[in-house]
Amino acid sequence: MANTITVTVPHDLGVETAKKRLTERVEMLQREYVNKIAQSEMNWAGDVATIHVAALGQTATARMTVFPEIVRIEVELPWLLAKLTGGLQDFISRNANDVLRIGGGGRKTP
Repeated sequence: MANTITVTVPHDLGVETAKKRLTERVEMLQREYVNKIAQSEMNWAGDVATIHVAALGQTATARMTVFPEIVRIEVELPWLLAKLTGGLQDFISRNANDVLRIGGGGRKTP
């Protein structure tokens, strides 16, 4: 059984700026963690990005939905990775809050 993490982050950047910043952060994280993950891809369909990450023989799927005032991030973890839920939720929340701050996007949050 999968475990789902949901994080919502307020912003006042506008949809396009928020999408641009989120894309840049995901691309940075892909480069940073390339040696720890087997595969990672992100595809946008309108204001919804779907991200697939394969690691440890498991695949996690995330959806980032950008609304005018919030971003909703939902991550589905397979049961083998469910123990990562708390740490992963904190990691997602920190990164999303950092990148969606006005003037943000420059600071790196590992």
